[in-house]
Amino acid sequence: MTTTLPADGPMRAAIDAAKQRVADLHAELPRWNLVAWTAGNVSERVPGTEGFDDVLVIKPSGVSYDELDADAMVVCDLDGNLLEGSRNPSSDTAAHAYVYRHMAHVNGVVHTHSTYATAWAARGEEIPCVLTMMGDEFGGPIPVGPFAIIGDDSIGHGIVETLTGHRSTAVLMQNHGPFTIGTSAKAAVKTAVLLEEVAKTVHVSRQLGEPLPIEQTHIDSLYDRYQNVYGQKG
Repeated sequence: MTTTLPADGPMRAAIDAAKQRVADLHAELPRWNLVAWTAGNVSERVPGTEGFDDVLVIKPSGVSYDELDADAMVVCDLDGNLLEGSRNPSSDTAAHAYVYRHMAHVNGVVHTHSTYATAWAARGEEIPCVLTMMGDEFGGPIPVGPFAIIGDDSIGHGIVETLTGHRSTAVLMQNHGPFTIGTSAKAAVKTAVLLEEVAKTVHVSRQLGEPLPIEQTHIDSLYDRYQNVYGQKG
């Protein structure tokens, strides 16, 4: 287990760059109305080099978003132990760490309390795939994860259990709120933004009547195009 961090070299540079990215990405959460007060968090995995293990960068607990610059970020090992920083890590650090330990492809995790996605979580109801945007981004419905109490890695267990083998990069943890994962912290923030958009749109649609389902073959086609053709490559 990593107990110290380098003062210089490639690993130090990678940690410092991650701190700046994570600080900048935290500013996106209030900008997109995904959090209130000090709720929510973004983390990023920093792959180990030079004999050092992987670590994660995350915000400190209960600190205003206005105070979250790169220097405020904390660094933890993948057991959630504080390695660097003068403040306590986010209360969700154990959940993030568990995800990184058990999902090697994940390099970013985001948790928000965004209104519409959290409302679906409060009902313990998955968001059905009734929008082409959902087919594109999530490849199907947004699943619900089990109820779990904050404080240990129980939430992380639920995230991994629910998303393993699932196309979705978002999960609605019952009675709690959404968590999103990504190949980078930026990708996980993007997913959090799109999740709230589809949660709101499907909710509004249900006030007007029953949304029309999309056939699985069309969902598969939408997902394949968006993941492999859409946007700029290279």
